[in-house]
Amino acid sequence: MADPKGFLTVTERELPARRPVPVRIMDWKEVYEPGDSAVLRRQASRCMDCGVPFCHQGCPLGNLIPEWNDLTWRGEGRAAIDRLHATNNFPEFTGRLCPAPCESACVLGINQPAVTIKQIEVSIIDEAFASGWVEAQPPERLTGKTVAVVGSGPAGLAAAQQLTRAGHTVAVFERDDRIGGLLRYGIPDFKMEKSHLDARLRQMSEEGTRFRAGVNIGTDISWADLRARYDAVVIATGATLPRELAIPGRDLDGVHFAMEYLVESNKAVAGDPVSNQITAEGKHVIVIGGGDTGADCIGTAHRQGALSVTNLAIGRQPSSGRPEHQPWPMMPTVFEVSSAHEEGGERQYLASTVEFLGNEAGEVRALRVAETEFVDGRRVPKSGSEREIPADLVLIAMGFTGPEYEAYGEDGPQRTERGAFRRDEDYASTIPGVFVAGDAGRGQSLIVWAIAEGRAAAAAVDRHLMGQTVLPAPVRPSDVAIGVQPA
Repeated sequence: MADPKGFLTVTERELPARRPVPVRIMDWKEVYEPGDSAVLRRQASRCMDCGVPFCHQGCPLGNLIPEWNDLTWRGEGRAAIDRLHATNNFPEFTGRLCPAPCESACVLGINQPAVTIKQIEVSIIDEAFASGWVEAQPPERLTGKTVAVVGSGPAGLAAAQQLTRAGHTVAVFERDDRIGGLLRYGIPDFKMEKSHLDARLRQMSEEGTRFRAGVNIGTDISWADLRARYDAVVIATGATLPRELAIPGRDLDGVHFAMEYLVESNKAVAGDPVSNQITAEGKHVIVIGGGDTGADCIGTAHRQGALSVTNLAIGRQPSSGRPEHQPWPMMPTVFEVSSAHEEGGERQYLASTVEFLGNEAGEVRALRVAETEFVDGRRVPKSGSEREIPADLVLIAMGFTGPEYEAYGEDGPQRTERGAFRRDEDYASTIPGVFVAGDAGRGQSLIVWAIAEGRAAAAAVDRHLMGQTVLPAPVRPSDVAIGVQPA
């Protein structure tokens, strides 16, 4: 246990300060100031090393949180990163991007602010990289088996690293020009600078993982050829089909899906030329959708110099505290102010978009919205409550419906009723030798679930190829994810 009296003597939750808003919106660097090691150790001392650590239950990866909290408090950074890497391939990603269900499940959180688990996690891995403790772990021997991983997001990279370390020859295929998937082109740099991704990819390359960027499976290489070339295939393409908003005026210029906008912005920040880039500069921007993707659009618009930013959500504003129907240790839906929201703009709830309005040039000029009312459990626009909001750029960030499946053709894996790829309890699809990990089989979810499923799918592939495996399998596909209807 870190400090037997730590949770009694340190009752405040302390996080690093965010850089001042007028400063940080002038660049694309991460928003947080460097953390104070004394504060970090003080926060680690609050961990109670519970007899039943519910933080384990909250984290799909099964992170050994009390152990590395204790090691952080003792100043044993090298041992802490070893315990962290035992369950998590990429703590530098989760420590920055995960909404931390582990903190919602923290036992201390019943009557005090939870331990700052996420901040402690990211500090451990940042110190490890800075100290040279993150080293390549190439396999001692090769099995002679080959695996293709399609998709280089967190699920694909986790599966690839596990399988490479097991001795298989692994190639990761990515249709974009750079490796990283959503981590590369979906996440703005103010949330995670790409140097962290590049550092991890260098380690994986040194271990033997092969990366093939700019290769679109289904176009450049057929799925049949891929299956013929490799002993196993892992589909980890994510759930990239955006949820459409099919209302009048959808085809107007200036109305885009969020990912169209974020991908172009990330390319521009990386220094790539982007012709006719979608930009918020000098525009009234409306973001439809109140989730993380919407927040990413808001922060990006601020940095591009938007005249105004309005965020619309169709539902009610969540409560500031834990709702009664989501008791501890559940992860509650609460009202949050992200760094992007802190930077400005207006958030409107119970706002139903009715129509995109255009000018004579076919460009969007405004949105017609109405108040949301609930009828027979459905959310519908309230008659007579319509109003207009000026808009030069509208970004649809309403989530994703499933993986892109058209490229697979008629011989592709079967899909569930929800549009995800069907898989059994061993992550195997309906095609022999083809496995599915992450959002492609689970549906849109958290980064910790993607990494956990990548690790578990790697264990299933290793067992398929070798008859047995020593790789960990932290999670299994949910009943819905494998296409089994609840009883």
